[in-house]
Amino acid sequence: MEICDFINNTAEGGRDAMRAIRKRLHSQMSKNNAVVNYTLTVLETCVKNCDIRFHELVCQKDFINELVKLLDPKFDAPQVIQEHVLGLIQSWNDVFQNDPRLQGVCQIYNELKAKDVQFPVVDPGSMAPILTPERTVFPVRGIPATTCVQEDANGQDMLTSGSHNYAGPSQFMQPTPEQQGKLRKELDVVNGNLKVMRELLSEMVSGKETSDDVQLLEELHVVVKQMHLRIQDLIRSVQDDEVMYELLMVNDDCNNLFEKYNRYMISRAKGTKENTDSESNLIEFDDQTLNQQFAALKTSDASDFASTKTSGVPEQTSTSQSGAIKNKNAPVSDNEAAEMAEWLKAQEGKKETAIASTVTNASGMSL
Repeated sequence: MEICDFINNTAEGGRDAMRAIRKRLHSQMSKNNAVVNYTLTVLETCVKNCDIRFHELVCQKDFINELVKLLDPKFDAPQVIQEHVLGLIQSWNDVFQNDPRLQGVCQIYNELKAKDVQFPVVDPGSMAPILTPERTVFPVRGIPATTCVQEDANGQDMLTSGSHNYAGPSQFMQPTPEQQGKLRKELDVVNGNLKVMRELLSEMVSGKETSDDVQLLEELHVVVKQMHLRIQDLIRSVQDDEVMYELLMVNDDCNNLFEKYNRYMISRAKGTKENTDSESNLIEFDDQTLNQQFAALKTSDASDFASTKTSGVPEQTSTSQSGAIKNKNAPVSDNEAAEMAEWLKAQEGKKETAIASTVTNASGMSL
Protein backbone atom coordinates (compact mmCIF):
# COMPACT_ATOMS: atom_id res chain seq x y z
CA MET A 1 0.00 0.00 0.00
CA GLU A 2 1.19 3.48 -0.85
CA ILE A 3 0.95 4.96 2.66
CA CYS A 4 2.89 2.13 4.29
CA ASP A 5 5.53 2.21 1.56
CA PHE A 6 5.92 5.95 2.07
CA ILE A 7 6.33 5.51 5.84
CA ASN A 8 8.81 2.65 5.53
CA ASN A 9 10.90 4.08 2.71
CA THR A 10 11.33 7.72 3.81
CA ALA A 11 13.04 9.21 6.84
CA GLU A 12 10.20 11.54 7.81
CA GLY A 13 7.34 9.47 6.40
CA GLY A 14 6.19 8.27 9.80
CA ARG A 15 6.08 11.75 11.31
CA ASP A 16 4.25 13.13 8.28
CA ALA A 17 1.70 10.34 8.50
CA MET A 18 1.17 10.93 12.22
CA ARG A 19 0.61 14.63 11.65
CA ALA A 20 -1.97 13.86 8.96
CA ILE A 21 -3.77 11.33 11.18
CA ARG A 22 -3.84 13.70 14.14
CA LYS A 23 -5.14 16.54 11.99
CA ARG A 24 -7.90 14.37 10.54
CA LEU A 25 -9.00 13.13 13.97
CA HIS A 26 -9.04 16.61 15.51
CA SER A 27 -10.91 18.21 12.61
CA GLN A 28 -13.57 15.50 12.31
CA MET A 29 -14.05 14.58 15.96
CA SER A 30 -17.78 14.87 16.86
CA LYS A 31 -18.42 16.17 13.31
CA ASN A 32 -18.08 13.20 10.96
CA ASN A 33 -17.96 9.80 12.66
CA ALA A 34 -17.46 8.00 9.36
CA VAL A 35 -14.23 9.91 8.68
CA VAL A 36 -13.01 9.28 12.24
CA ASN A 37 -13.65 5.54 11.95
CA TYR A 38 -11.92 5.39 8.58
CA THR A 39 -8.90 7.28 9.99
CA LEU A 40 -8.64 4.75 12.81
CA THR A 41 -8.70 1.97 10.20
CA VAL A 42 -5.86 3.64 8.30
CA LEU A 43 -3.90 3.97 11.57
CA GLU A 44 -4.47 0.31 12.38
CA THR A 45 -3.32 -0.67 8.90
CA CYS A 46 -0.15 1.37 9.14
CA VAL A 47 0.78 -0.16 12.50
CA LYS A 48 0.32 -3.65 11.06
CA ASN A 49 2.46 -2.96 8.02
CA CYS A 50 5.12 -0.48 9.13
CA ASP A 51 8.38 -0.92 11.02
CA ILE A 52 9.51 -0.09 14.56
CA ARG A 53 10.05 3.59 13.76
CA PHE A 54 6.36 4.11 13.21
CA HIS A 55 5.48 1.89 16.19
CA GLU A 56 7.52 4.15 18.47
CA LEU A 57 5.57 7.20 17.27
CA VAL A 58 2.18 5.55 17.71
CA CYS A 59 2.90 4.08 21.16
CA GLN A 60 3.90 7.39 22.73
CA LYS A 61 1.68 8.30 25.68
CA ASP A 62 0.63 11.68 24.29
CA PHE A 63 -0.76 10.16 21.11
CA ILE A 64 -2.53 7.31 22.94
CA ASN A 65 -4.10 9.92 25.22
CA GLU A 66 -5.41 11.70 22.12
CA LEU A 67 -7.12 8.47 21.12
CA VAL A 68 -8.55 8.10 24.61
CA LYS A 69 -10.15 11.55 24.23
CA LEU A 70 -12.48 10.00 21.67
CA LEU A 71 -14.04 8.13 24.60
CA ASP A 72 -14.96 11.40 26.34
CA PRO A 73 -18.75 11.78 26.64
CA LYS A 74 -18.59 15.37 25.37
CA PHE A 75 -17.65 14.09 21.91
CA ASP A 76 -20.59 11.67 21.91
CA ALA A 77 -18.69 9.10 19.86
CA PRO A 78 -20.80 6.11 18.76
CA GLN A 79 -20.19 2.69 20.25
CA VAL A 80 -18.40 1.42 17.15
CA ILE A 81 -15.72 4.13 17.42
CA GLN A 82 -15.27 3.59 21.17
CA GLU A 83 -14.82 -0.13 20.65
CA HIS A 84 -12.43 0.57 17.76
CA VAL A 85 -10.22 2.76 19.98
CA LEU A 86 -10.23 0.34 22.90
CA GLY A 87 -9.56 -2.57 20.58
CA LEU A 88 -6.51 -0.83 19.11
CA ILE A 89 -5.07 -0.03 22.54
CA GLN A 90 -5.70 -3.57 23.73
CA SER A 91 -4.13 -5.24 20.69
CA TRP A 92 -1.07 -2.96 20.78
CA ASN A 93 -0.61 -3.70 24.48
CA ASP A 94 -0.76 -7.45 23.84
CA VAL A 95 1.80 -7.28 21.03
CA PHE A 96 4.21 -4.64 22.38
CA GLN A 97 4.15 -5.33 26.12
CA ASN A 98 7.57 -7.03 26.03
CA ASP A 99 9.26 -4.28 24.01
CA PRO A 100 10.78 -1.61 26.33
CA ARG A 101 10.64 0.97 23.51
CA LEU A 102 6.85 0.74 23.22
CA GLN A 103 5.69 0.92 26.82
CA GLY A 104 3.64 4.11 26.46
CA VAL A 105 0.57 2.31 25.16
CA CYS A 106 0.97 -0.36 27.84
CA GLN A 107 0.91 2.26 30.58
CA ILE A 108 -2.29 3.81 29.21
CA TYR A 109 -3.84 0.35 28.92
CA ASN A 110 -3.09 -0.42 32.56
CA GLU A 111 -4.49 2.96 33.65
CA LEU A 112 -7.74 2.28 31.80
CA LYS A 113 -7.96 -1.20 33.29
CA ALA A 114 -7.49 0.31 36.75
CA LYS A 115 -10.47 2.57 36.05
CA ASP A 116 -12.57 -0.50 35.21
CA VAL A 117 -12.85 0.41 31.55
CA GLN A 118 -14.38 -2.54 29.70
CA PHE A 119 -12.36 -3.58 26.67
CA PRO A 120 -14.02 -5.47 23.81
CA VAL A 121 -13.68 -9.23 23.80
CA VAL A 122 -11.45 -10.36 20.94
CA ASP A 123 -10.86 -13.88 19.67
CA PRO A 124 -7.05 -14.27 19.49
CA GLY A 125 -7.37 -16.84 16.73
CA SER A 126 -9.18 -14.40 14.45
CA MET A 127 -6.84 -11.45 15.05
CA ALA A 128 -4.52 -10.53 12.22
CA PRO A 129 -0.92 -10.29 13.49
CA ILE A 130 0.99 -7.03 13.61
CA LEU A 131 4.55 -8.36 13.53
CA THR A 132 4.77 -10.52 10.40
CA PRO A 133 7.49 -12.48 8.61
CA GLU A 134 7.94 -12.90 4.89
CA ARG A 135 4.85 -14.16 3.04
CA THR A 136 4.97 -17.71 1.79
CA VAL A 137 1.64 -19.01 0.40
CA PHE A 138 -1.69 -18.03 -1.14
CA PRO A 139 -0.58 -16.00 -4.21
CA VAL A 140 -3.18 -13.40 -5.18
CA ARG A 141 -3.30 -10.68 -7.83
CA GLY A 142 -0.57 -8.09 -7.30
CA ILE A 143 -2.28 -4.80 -6.61
CA PRO A 144 -1.17 -2.64 -3.68
CA ALA A 145 -3.91 -2.04 -1.12
CA THR A 146 -4.44 0.96 1.10
CA THR A 147 -6.02 -1.02 3.93
CA CYS A 148 -4.27 -4.33 4.48
CA VAL A 149 -3.66 -7.10 7.02
CA GLN A 150 -0.56 -9.24 6.71
CA GLU A 151 0.09 -12.92 7.30
CA ASP A 152 1.76 -14.83 10.10
CA ALA A 153 4.32 -17.62 10.00
CA ASN A 154 1.72 -20.30 9.32
CA GLY A 155 -0.14 -18.64 6.47
CA GLN A 156 -0.76 -15.55 4.42
CA ASP A 157 -3.60 -13.12 4.15
CA MET A 158 -6.00 -13.93 1.37
CA LEU A 159 -7.49 -10.50 0.67
CA THR A 160 -5.56 -7.42 1.64
CA SER A 161 -1.89 -8.24 1.37
CA GLY A 162 0.68 -6.45 -0.72
CA SER A 163 2.08 -7.46 -4.11
CA HIS A 164 1.32 -10.94 -5.43
CA ASN A 165 1.11 -12.66 -8.77
CA TYR A 166 -2.13 -14.50 -9.32
CA ALA A 167 -1.41 -17.95 -10.63
CA GLY A 168 -4.77 -18.58 -12.28
CA PRO A 169 -8.04 -20.36 -11.50
CA SER A 170 -6.51 -23.80 -12.01
CA GLN A 171 -4.69 -23.52 -8.67
CA PHE A 172 -7.48 -24.22 -6.18
CA MET A 173 -6.91 -23.87 -2.47
CA GLN A 174 -8.57 -25.36 0.56
CA PRO A 175 -8.05 -22.87 3.42
CA THR A 176 -7.35 -24.23 6.86
CA PRO A 177 -9.57 -23.22 9.85
CA GLU A 178 -6.90 -20.76 10.93
CA GLN A 179 -6.78 -19.22 7.47
CA GLN A 180 -10.56 -19.04 7.37
CA GLY A 181 -10.49 -17.06 10.61
CA LYS A 182 -8.00 -14.62 9.12
CA LEU A 183 -10.07 -14.32 5.97
CA ARG A 184 -13.17 -13.43 7.98
CA LYS A 185 -11.15 -10.80 9.84
CA GLU A 186 -10.08 -9.32 6.52
CA LEU A 187 -13.64 -9.44 5.24
CA ASP A 188 -14.61 -7.43 8.31
CA VAL A 189 -12.11 -4.78 7.18
CA VAL A 190 -13.66 -4.79 3.71
CA ASN A 191 -17.17 -4.53 5.16
CA GLY A 192 -16.01 -1.66 7.36
CA ASN A 193 -14.77 0.25 4.33
CA LEU A 194 -18.01 -0.54 2.50
CA LYS A 195 -20.01 0.80 5.44
CA VAL A 196 -18.07 4.06 5.56
CA MET A 197 -18.38 4.49 1.81
CA ARG A 198 -22.11 3.71 1.94
CA GLU A 199 -22.67 6.28 4.70
CA LEU A 200 -20.80 8.95 2.76
CA LEU A 201 -22.86 8.34 -0.36
CA SER A 202 -26.06 8.51 1.70
CA GLU A 203 -25.12 11.78 3.40
CA MET A 204 -23.49 13.64 0.51
CA VAL A 205 -25.68 15.79 -1.76
CA SER A 206 -24.43 16.57 -5.25
CA GLY A 207 -23.28 20.19 -5.40
CA LYS A 208 -23.26 20.64 -1.59
CA GLU A 209 -20.48 18.25 -0.58
CA THR A 210 -17.18 19.38 0.91
CA SER A 211 -13.84 18.78 -0.78
CA ASP A 212 -12.70 16.60 2.15
CA ASP A 213 -15.72 14.32 1.79
CA VAL A 214 -15.18 13.99 -1.95
CA GLN A 215 -11.50 13.17 -1.44
CA LEU A 216 -12.32 10.56 1.20
CA LEU A 217 -14.98 9.01 -1.02
CA GLU A 218 -12.56 8.73 -3.95
CA GLU A 219 -9.88 7.18 -1.72
CA LEU A 220 -12.37 4.65 -0.37
CA HIS A 221 -13.46 3.78 -3.88
CA VAL A 222 -9.86 3.00 -4.87
CA VAL A 223 -9.30 0.86 -1.77
CA VAL A 224 -12.53 -1.11 -2.12
CA LYS A 225 -11.93 -1.57 -5.84
CA GLN A 226 -8.56 -3.16 -5.15
CA MET A 227 -10.04 -5.44 -2.50
CA HIS A 228 -12.85 -6.38 -4.86
CA LEU A 229 -10.31 -7.63 -7.40
CA ARG A 230 -8.81 -9.95 -4.80
CA ILE A 231 -12.24 -11.18 -3.80
CA GLN A 232 -12.92 -12.10 -7.41
CA ASP A 233 -9.62 -13.98 -7.54
CA LEU A 234 -10.52 -15.94 -4.43
CA ILE A 235 -13.97 -16.76 -5.77
CA ARG A 236 -12.29 -18.45 -8.74
CA SER A 237 -9.83 -20.40 -6.59
CA VAL A 238 -11.32 -21.20 -3.16
CA GLN A 239 -13.05 -24.57 -2.84
CA ASP A 240 -14.66 -24.20 0.58
CA ASP A 241 -18.43 -23.66 0.22
CA GLU A 242 -18.81 -21.59 3.39
CA VAL A 243 -15.94 -19.29 2.45
CA MET A 244 -17.28 -19.06 -1.09
CA TYR A 245 -20.69 -17.94 0.21
CA GLU A 246 -19.15 -15.15 2.29
CA LEU A 247 -17.02 -14.01 -0.63
CA LEU A 248 -20.04 -13.89 -2.94
CA MET A 249 -22.01 -11.81 -0.44
CA VAL A 250 -19.21 -9.24 -0.15
CA ASN A 251 -18.79 -9.30 -3.93
CA ASP A 252 -22.48 -8.38 -4.40
CA ASP A 253 -22.19 -5.58 -1.84
CA CYS A 254 -19.19 -4.18 -3.70
CA ASN A 255 -20.97 -4.24 -7.06
CA ASN A 256 -24.07 -2.52 -5.65
CA LEU A 257 -21.97 0.15 -3.99
CA PHE A 258 -19.94 0.75 -7.16
CA GLU A 259 -23.17 1.38 -9.07
CA LYS A 260 -24.29 3.89 -6.45
CA TYR A 261 -20.88 5.57 -6.56
CA ASN A 262 -20.98 5.83 -10.36
CA ARG A 263 -24.48 7.36 -10.28
CA TYR A 264 -23.35 9.91 -7.72
CA MET A 265 -20.24 10.89 -9.72
CA ILE A 266 -22.28 11.24 -12.93
CA SER A 267 -24.83 13.42 -11.13
CA ARG A 268 -22.04 15.52 -9.64
CA ALA A 269 -20.40 15.98 -13.04
CA LYS A 270 -23.71 17.07 -14.61
CA GLY A 271 -24.33 19.57 -11.82
CA THR A 272 -20.90 21.10 -12.27
CA LYS A 273 -21.41 21.44 -16.03
CA GLU A 274 -24.86 23.05 -15.63
CA ASN A 275 -23.49 25.60 -13.16
CA THR A 276 -20.68 26.48 -15.57
CA ASP A 277 -23.09 26.91 -18.51
CA SER A 278 -25.49 29.12 -16.53
CA GLU A 279 -22.65 31.37 -15.42
CA SER A 280 -21.40 31.77 -18.99
CA ASN A 281 -24.89 32.76 -20.24
CA LEU A 282 -25.27 35.71 -17.87
CA ILE A 283 -25.37 39.22 -19.52
CA GLU A 284 -22.46 41.41 -18.54
CA PHE A 285 -23.58 44.96 -17.82
CA ASP A 286 -20.16 46.55 -17.62
CA ASP A 287 -19.35 50.21 -18.35
CA GLN A 288 -17.99 49.50 -21.80
CA THR A 289 -21.15 47.70 -22.89
CA LEU A 290 -23.38 50.53 -21.66
CA ASN A 291 -21.28 53.15 -23.39
CA GLN A 292 -21.50 51.21 -26.65
CA GLN A 293 -25.28 50.99 -26.30
CA PHE A 294 -25.63 54.74 -25.71
CA ALA A 295 -23.33 55.46 -28.63
CA ALA A 296 -25.57 53.37 -30.88
CA LEU A 297 -28.52 55.68 -30.08
CA LYS A 298 -26.67 58.60 -31.81
CA THR A 299 -27.98 61.23 -29.40
CA SER A 300 -27.24 64.94 -30.12
CA ASP A 301 -27.37 68.05 -28.00
CA ALA A 302 -30.01 70.82 -28.11
CA SER A 303 -27.98 73.16 -30.34
CA ASP A 304 -27.86 70.53 -33.12
CA PHE A 305 -31.61 70.03 -32.86
CA ALA A 306 -32.33 73.78 -33.03
CA SER A 307 -30.26 74.18 -36.21
CA THR A 308 -32.54 71.68 -38.02
CA LYS A 309 -35.81 73.56 -37.36
CA THR A 310 -37.39 75.00 -40.56
CA SER A 311 -39.54 77.67 -38.94
CA GLY A 312 -36.59 79.99 -38.51
CA VAL A 313 -37.83 80.96 -35.07
CA PRO A 314 -35.12 80.49 -32.51
CA GLU A 315 -36.11 78.45 -29.54
CA GLN A 316 -36.50 80.17 -26.28
CA THR A 317 -33.86 79.50 -23.78
CA SER A 318 -34.57 78.91 -20.19
CA THR A 319 -33.37 82.47 -19.48
CA SER A 320 -35.90 84.08 -21.85
CA GLN A 321 -38.70 81.92 -20.52
CA SER A 322 -37.97 82.93 -16.98
CA GLY A 323 -37.90 86.58 -18.08
CA ALA A 324 -41.34 86.26 -19.64
CA ILE A 325 -42.69 84.80 -16.47
CA LYS A 326 -41.26 87.68 -14.52
CA ASN A 327 -42.83 90.26 -16.96
CA LYS A 328 -46.18 88.54 -16.69
CA ASN A 329 -46.24 88.85 -12.95
CA ALA A 330 -44.98 92.51 -12.87
CA PRO A 331 -47.54 95.37 -12.06
CA VAL A 332 -49.08 97.38 -15.01
CA SER A 333 -48.18 101.17 -15.19
CA ASP A 334 -50.69 104.05 -15.92
CA ASN A 335 -49.43 104.62 -19.45
CA GLU A 336 -49.75 100.95 -20.23
CA ALA A 337 -53.30 100.96 -18.84
CA ALA A 338 -54.26 103.98 -21.02
CA GLU A 339 -52.80 102.35 -24.12
CA MET A 340 -54.70 99.18 -23.40
CA ALA A 341 -57.98 101.12 -22.97
CA GLU A 342 -57.51 102.89 -26.32
CA TRP A 343 -56.73 99.62 -28.00
CA LEU A 344 -59.91 98.05 -26.58
CA LYS A 345 -62.02 101.03 -27.82
CA ALA A 346 -60.52 100.67 -31.27
CA GLN A 347 -61.35 97.02 -31.27
CA GLU A 348 -64.95 97.70 -30.20
CA GLY A 349 -65.33 100.31 -32.98
CA LYS A 350 -64.11 97.88 -35.56
CA LYS A 351 -66.53 95.31 -34.20
CA GLU A 352 -69.55 97.69 -34.40
CA THR A 353 -68.65 98.70 -37.98
CA ALA A 354 -68.42 95.07 -39.00
CA ILE A 355 -71.85 94.33 -37.46
CA ALA A 356 -73.50 97.32 -39.21
CA SER A 357 -72.04 96.28 -42.53
CA THR A 358 -73.34 92.79 -42.07
CA VAL A 359 -76.88 94.05 -41.29
CA THR A 360 -76.93 96.36 -44.38
CA ASN A 361 -75.87 93.57 -46.66
CA ALA A 362 -78.52 91.30 -45.22
CA SER A 363 -81.25 93.96 -45.80
CA GLY A 364 -80.26 94.47 -49.39
CA MET A 365 -80.36 90.78 -50.06
CA SER A 366 -83.86 90.51 -48.60
CA LEU A 367 -85.17 93.31 -50.88
